[in-house]
Amino acid sequence: MQSRRTPLALALAAIVSSSLSGQTAEPSAAPSTPSAQPAPLATAPTPEAPNEGPVITLEECVARALDKNFDLRIQHLSTDTAKDTLTIAKAAYDPTLSLTTSRYYTKDTRGSTVVNDIPITGIASSNDGDTTKIGISQPITTGATITASGTIDRSKSSPSRSYPNPAYDSDVSLSVRQPLLKGAGTTVNRAAIERARLGVSIANLDFRSSVLNVINNVETAYYNVAFAREQLGVRRFSLDVAQKLLDENRARREEGVATDLDVLQAEVGVANSRRDVLLAEQTVRDREDTLLALISPFSFNLSVGTIRLEGDPSPVLNGDHSYKLARDNSPDFVAQQRVIEQMKIDASVAKRNRLPTLDVGGTVGYSARDDSYSSSARTVWDGNGHNWQIDATLSIPIGLRADRARYRQALSSVNREELRLQQMDQTILVDVRAAVRSVQTNLESVRISRLATELSQRQFELEKARYEAGLSTFRRVQESQADLDNARVSELQARVNLRVALSTLARLEGSSLQHYKISLAD
Repeated sequence: MQSRRTPLALALAAIVSSSLSGQTAEPSAAPSTPSAQPAPLATAPTPEAPNEGPVITLEECVARALDKNFDLRIQHLSTDTAKDTLTIAKAAYDPTLSLTTSRYYTKDTRGSTVVNDIPITGIASSNDGDTTKIGISQPITTGATITASGTIDRSKSSPSRSYPNPAYDSDVSLSVRQPLLKGAGTTVNRAAIERARLGVSIANLDFRSSVLNVINNVETAYYNVAFAREQLGVRRFSLDVAQKLLDENRARREEGVATDLDVLQAEVGVANSRRDVLLAEQTVRDREDTLLALISPFSFNLSVGTIRLEGDPSPVLNGDHSYKLARDNSPDFVAQQRVIEQMKIDASVAKRNRLPTLDVGGTVGYSARDDSYSSSARTVWDGNGHNWQIDATLSIPIGLRADRARYRQALSSVNREELRLQQMDQTILVDVRAAVRSVQTNLESVRISRLATELSQRQFELEKARYEAGLSTFRRVQESQADLDNARVSELQARVNLRVALSTLARLEGSSLQHYKISLAD
């Protein structure tokens, strides 16, 4: 037994000497033991994530999400609705064509007339005819409405009371009605169009915000899948180590250098490692489903593909520059500015509408009567019959309280949204500062966790060598192995957290669009 411990003691001394000298190289494996005892574990290589098929890049995932994501498809419909709202607002100034036609007939048996100075009653009389009117009206952005119309009708009476009978009347007219106070001016009358135009801009900004959110969600889900798979690799590697320790303890028990308790502890270690593998596999599937839901809805039977985390990024951080980018590129911040513009339009309209209503109108027209449709229509322009009219209407609600209250409400809305904009500005500043600090913290966490993994690796090898030399217990070996597993998982988590923090900062800056070369409408 002493002959078996001598080379192990030498290995222990070499490992301790290497640790004290500050060398970063991995310690050497312990020398071979007699053939009846399995060889000790060599320095454990870094476990790799399971291979899940062809490599899929983050850029490919983002491209798929932008093509199929539910949130973007819903927001795209909202953008289309905003564009239709603008079309509706513009359509208020489209010309309107009207056509009216009617036919009538009346009969009266109670009529009377005078023949030779003798009144005669009970004479039946009748009238019949038809009327056709065509017109076109055009609203303009000053608030005026211009209307041109033409009418032609036929009337016949029995007994005849006029000449000609039947008579054909034609007339044409042009009328204009313009408000001078309330409702006057292009600001008031184009308000709906300008609000709708700003609404389209807001919808586009909301779509941009959705795109940035999708990119951020895809990046986070992608990194989480990478973490879950690499964690699974660590758990599987830990299971392999636990199984080898169990095999080694069984062999040592046969040699009389290990007890049944040591074997039982190793069996419990294997069982715990299997449980950790099962939990890690569940986490992988859950994270893959989250990513698939973003990039390929209802296709959960598909394989995501192999995901690899390349070298850790080393960004150059500038908080002031990041804040400026976030303030200039934040879709929500710019959309709030558009909302304020809408509120100011409403305030301008409300201010104008505090005035009384004063509308003026004018009409000119020509008319003619003849014994046929064609003659009547031809002679209407001769000017034998003409008319004109000018009118003005003044309406003053006593006190004008309602319109003044609406104006105060509009001003309050402007002030409220401006305060909300300032609040958003502060929120952006706080979020950017937090995101920059998160990146800085995670950069340091990656460095520290990498050192912690290296330390745990050395401690595991040292504790393993001490156990084989009879200087430690198997429980200490299991504890050092668990520490190594946790250190490796913590290092993976730190690497993923760094990437997620950078993704969050890019979302705030709006720089994700430039990174993935995505161009969107303003």
